Amino acid sequence: MNNIDKQYQELLADILNNGVEKEDRTGTGTISVFGRQIRHKMSEGYPLLTTKKMAFKTMVVELLWFLKGDTNIKYLVDNGCNIWNGDAYKNYAWQTSMDADGQFTKEEFINEIKTNDEFAEKWGELGPIYGKQWRSWRGHPYSTNPNDFDQIEKLIQQLRTNPDSRRLMVNAWNVGQLDDMTLPPCHYGFQVYTREMSLKERREEWANSLGKDESYAKNLFDEELDKEKFPRRKLSLMWNQRSVDTFLGLPFNIASYGLLLIILAKEVNMIPDELIGNLGDVHLYSNHIEQTKEQLTRKPMELPKVLINNGDVDNNGTPFTKSILDGYYITDFELFNYKSHPPIKAPLSN
Repeated sequence: MNNIDKQYQELLADILNNGVEKEDRTGTGTISVFGRQIRHKMSEGYPLLTTKKMAFKTMVVELLWFLKGDTNIKYLVDNGCNIWNGDAYKNYAWQTSMDADGQFTKEEFINEIKTNDEFAEKWGELGPIYGKQWRSWRGHPYSTNPNDFDQIEKLIQQLRTNPDSRRLMVNAWNVGQLDDMTLPPCHYGFQVYTREMSLKERREEWANSLGKDESYAKNLFDEELDKEKFPRRKLSLMWNQRSVDTFLGLPFNIASYGLLLIILAKEVNMIPDELIGNLGDVHLYSNHIEQTKEQLTRKPMELPKVLINNGDVDNNGTPFTKSILDGYYITDFELFNYKSHPPIKAPLSN
């Protein structure tokens, strides 16, 4: 079942039919609606859109960049992810506009980022954006804890020790540092929610994990499932987004938070449940209209699956289990059975 492509297409049609024209910081112009929501059951598949081919690896690279706490495009560029290049180059061009020796072109700029570490350290930096806030939020200097605060580490700790807490949140909208960011966060925070499964649900999920019919687990009880370390809880994630580039950005946001939900669930031994997006200014850029109309003609296909290889060996050959805090590699994520329509190219507005 693929309801996520259907919801996405309905959102595109909603903007085309009901959107109002608005100016924007890029000067491109948009049509926009306000206040929408999408919901996806992870049991229906990994939410990677099929009505146009998505760059899965690019999305994974960006998410791992956030989780590393990195804010420099060097890691992205080295791993073939170019979605932040425009923002970094725009910042470089503005700050060097009076340089008597001239400026690099965008292509030359990216080549310098790749080959010149000193240049990359200075001009590849985007300020305290997502990764900084997720992994190293700066406490107020007069607070009882002025040190940097790792929100992801705290979230994992709370999920393990107090899973019914209503404070399971990560925030990127650090008001005191917005002016230091190349681009303030569009998706500015997320919250997770857990619930206990009934025995019937655990049996169904156990059988499903083995590719078996529900009847396969009908004689199992909680004790037996506990011995197998099978999860007792399901985990849902809801993210909030102030500004939504619906054609180019939103498909990446959906897939990224879907993968983050899978990663977190694996980290704390829970089962991914529901993915929810609360969307503020939901817009289409004026140079994405024809591409949008083309995507609306396409029929959704079956959703793919994602598997995480979280096992590895250390330098002595000793096996260990990876975690978010240790850091994943791009190769730890495998996409299965992804079928889609061809990609649809559209310009990115910075």
